[in-house]
Amino acid sequence: MIKLLVDRFENEYAICEMEGEIINIKKSLLPSKAKEGDVIRVYFEIDHDETAKRKENIAERLNDLFDC
Repeated sequence: MIKLLVDRFENEYAICEMEGEIINIKKSLLPSKAKEGDVIRVYFEIDHDETAKRKENIAERLNDLFDC
Protein backbone atom coordinates (compact mmCIF):
# COMPACT_ATOMS: atom_id res chain seq x y z
CA MET A 1 0.00 0.00 0.00
CA ILE A 2 1.22 3.46 -0.89
CA LYS A 3 0.63 6.41 1.42
CA LEU A 4 0.63 10.06 0.40
CA LEU A 5 1.00 13.01 2.75
CA VAL A 6 -0.79 16.10 1.46
CA ASP A 7 1.64 18.98 1.98
CA ARG A 8 -0.30 21.78 0.31
CA PHE A 9 -2.55 22.74 -2.59
CA GLU A 10 -1.47 24.88 -5.53
CA ASN A 11 -4.11 25.72 -8.12
CA GLU A 12 -5.55 22.39 -9.33
CA TYR A 13 -2.74 20.30 -7.82
CA ALA A 14 -2.07 18.74 -4.45
CA ILE A 15 1.62 18.76 -3.59
CA CYS A 16 2.21 15.46 -1.81
CA GLU A 17 5.07 13.55 -0.24
CA MET A 18 5.37 9.89 -1.13
CA GLU A 19 8.21 7.86 0.36
CA GLY A 20 10.44 10.94 0.59
CA GLU A 21 9.63 12.18 -2.94
CA ILE A 22 7.50 15.21 -3.74
CA ILE A 23 4.83 14.60 -6.37
CA ASN A 24 2.03 16.69 -7.87
CA ILE A 25 -1.39 15.09 -8.13
CA LYS A 26 -4.51 16.64 -9.60
CA LYS A 27 -6.88 17.53 -6.77
CA SER A 28 -9.70 15.86 -8.66
CA LEU A 29 -7.99 12.49 -8.11
CA LEU A 30 -8.02 12.86 -4.32
CA PRO A 31 -10.97 12.42 -1.98
CA SER A 32 -13.05 15.60 -2.05
CA LYS A 33 -12.53 16.24 1.67
CA ALA A 34 -8.72 15.87 1.58
CA LYS A 35 -6.87 18.70 3.29
CA GLU A 36 -3.31 19.70 4.12
CA GLY A 37 -1.70 17.26 6.53
CA ASP A 38 -3.93 14.33 5.59
CA VAL A 39 -2.39 10.94 4.89
CA ILE A 40 -4.09 9.19 1.99
CA ARG A 41 -3.86 5.47 1.30
CA VAL A 42 -3.62 4.59 -2.38
CA TYR A 43 -4.82 1.25 -3.64
CA PHE A 44 -4.38 -0.13 -7.12
CA GLU A 45 -6.90 -2.47 -8.62
CA ILE A 46 -6.91 -4.14 -12.02
CA ASP A 47 -9.98 -3.23 -14.07
CA HIS A 48 -10.44 -6.51 -15.91
CA ASP A 49 -13.42 -5.30 -17.96
CA GLU A 50 -11.60 -2.20 -19.25
CA THR A 51 -8.48 -4.27 -19.98
CA ALA A 52 -10.53 -6.72 -22.05
CA LYS A 53 -12.22 -3.87 -23.96
CA ARG A 54 -8.87 -2.30 -24.82
CA LYS A 55 -7.40 -5.61 -25.97
CA GLU A 56 -10.45 -6.21 -28.16
CA ASN A 57 -10.17 -2.71 -29.63
CA ILE A 58 -6.49 -3.23 -30.44
CA ALA A 59 -7.22 -6.59 -32.06
CA GLU A 60 -9.93 -4.99 -34.21
CA ARG A 61 -7.58 -2.21 -35.30
CA LEU A 62 -4.88 -4.69 -36.22
CA ASN A 63 -7.39 -6.74 -38.22
CA ASP A 64 -8.54 -3.59 -40.05
CA LEU A 65 -4.94 -2.63 -40.75
CA PHE A 66 -3.94 -5.97 -42.24
CA ASP A 67 -7.21 -6.71 -44.07
CA CYS A 68 -6.41 -4.15 -46.77
